[in-house]
Amino acid sequence: MQRFLTAFAIGAALVAVAASRPAAQAPSIQAELLKDLTNQKEQMSKIADAMPEDKFGFKATPAQRSYGEQILHVAGANVMLFKTYGAKAAAPTINQKATAKAEILKALADSYDFGIAAIKEQSDQAMMEAVQGPAFLGSSTRARIAYFVMNHAMDIYGQMAVYLRLNGIVPPASRNSM
Repeated sequence: MQRFLTAFAIGAALVAVAASRPAAQAPSIQAELLKDLTNQKEQMSKIADAMPEDKFGFKATPAQRSYGEQILHVAGANVMLFKTYGAKAAAPTINQKATAKAEILKALADSYDFGIAAIKEQSDQAMMEAVQGPAFLGSSTRARIAYFVMNHAMDIYGQMAVYLRLNGIVPPASRNSM
């Protein structure tokens, strides 16, 4: 009987400990988008900063954007797309003619900060509501627009990696894997 009471007491204690732990949080669309966009801001900032300022005008071919223009393109697209959220956060003005590395890096950071602020204003329910996106997206949920922003930036990231390598620079994400 004493073994039964000891086993019962241990079992009751384990149940009490388990019950006192907070329940696992359900996944949040907003939280996951914030995490992904914040991680991408860091990744894009690193690759943008990897090119020396004197190479920001580098073009792989004359018809392509320069390295700096690629970064400004991402910044401009981020702002344009996150404006569709109808957020209270003020959208930054991106000088698409900027040539100084510091100004271009700031534009990129500001565009991500605006996107992060716009997402923070949304509930999960709001993230699933449709808003009018640009013509190429049409009516889309805010979540879809956020993932389009990130996919678009990764397309440009790939081009930026090639630009770096054409200049003898190993992209930051590849440096630790060698």
